[in-house]
Amino acid sequence: MKIDELVEKEVFVESFKVGKVKDVIIDGEDWKVTHLEVELTKEAAKELLGAKSSFRNVLAISAVGPASKCCTSIDRIDLQVSKGQLRIYLRPP
Repeated sequence: MKIDELVEKEVFVESFKVGKVKDVIIDGEDWKVTHLEVELTKEAAKELLGAKSSFRNVLAISAVGPASKCCTSIDRIDLQVSKGQLRIYLRPP
């Protein structure tokens, strides 16, 4: 999969829209994708982090899981963690 195929994909956890992928972060030493920069929806920012507005956050790639499970649709990524666990996979950019 190419990076430009990931950018602008919607991100979901348990049918809850988290946001859209805006960028991909690669470890320069190992050349592996480590995080996705996600623009959270206003609802996700409020429910998951207690924020009042939407903003960008960095999502650990370990929350995504294998491509065979997370990328079953052309336009979305389904995270392989629960909504309650998602907070531990997010960090400020």
